[in-house]
Amino acid sequence: MSKWIAVCKSSQLKKGEMLDFDHGDKKILIANLDGKIYASDRICTHADADLTGGILTEDGVTCPLHLSTFNLKTGVPENLPAEVPLQIYNVKIEQNEIYIEVN
Repeated sequence: MSKWIAVCKSSQLKKGEMLDFDHGDKKILIANLDGKIYASDRICTHADADLTGGILTEDGVTCPLHLSTFNLKTGVPENLPAEVPLQIYNVKIEQNEIYIEVN
């Protein structure tokens, strides 16, 4: 069963910034791409690198270890060496609070 979890205030995540968030055993990346908030798994599917140490691009995040870029809308890697998509989480903003939907 899924539930919505409060992550942070929307004012805490400015355009072009990323935050890390842990919920149980899930390591989650929250990113603000040009005013739109996205949430995905935070650990690269190729080599276990923490993506919050990476670089935000126009559509995603580039892994700091081997430079695979993941589309944050779909989770799909856009180049090798990563081949496995990241899990994407639904996001909503209510009363200046960012929530993600987790299982």
